[in-house]
Amino acid sequence: MTDPLQFEVFMRNYQNMVYTTAWRLLGRESDAEDIAQEVFLKAHLHFNELATSPTVGGWLKTVTRNLCLNHLTRYRARWRFFSELESPGLEGRDQGFAGALAARDTHEQELDTADQRQVLEQALQKLPPAQRVPLVLYHFEDLSYEEIAARLKVSLGKVKTDIHRGREALRRKLALHPALLN
Repeated sequence: MTDPLQFEVFMRNYQNMVYTTAWRLLGRESDAEDIAQEVFLKAHLHFNELATSPTVGGWLKTVTRNLCLNHLTRYRARWRFFSELESPGLEGRDQGFAGALAARDTHEQELDTADQRQVLEQALQKLPPAQRVPLVLYHFEDLSYEEIAARLKVSLGKVKTDIHRGREALRRKLALHPALLN
């Protein structure tokens, strides 16, 4: 039997990670809240095993990601299919905007990083789901192109194209904040 106080502490420790992961993928607060609630309902069912697991964070992220992808597949507008053309040079990870999130040394720089993260998150949410989801899975969830293609049930070429187009769209949106592109 699950101790309610232990589960409450567990939930408080992981709620931000679960919600943020869902929000990045879904782009809507209400959807992210629904997914987070569903994740913690599943966690409650498995709490006896999860409470002592060293990989609980990974389990929660995987469940969150899978529920979000299922939600997008079922309830959101269908993916718009872009051409299946592969562009050369997409294999390397671009660090343009991701590099802006690197850890800083001073308190002032940490505040700048928090501001940059907020601007990045806002720009990311303005992307269409077909671009935002693969970008989040690649840059924030560290999935490979192949893993993304398998999870989204699309071709590898589409994933590469969507990530490339998403990066370009994100760069245009972030052009108003040039410090993020350094």
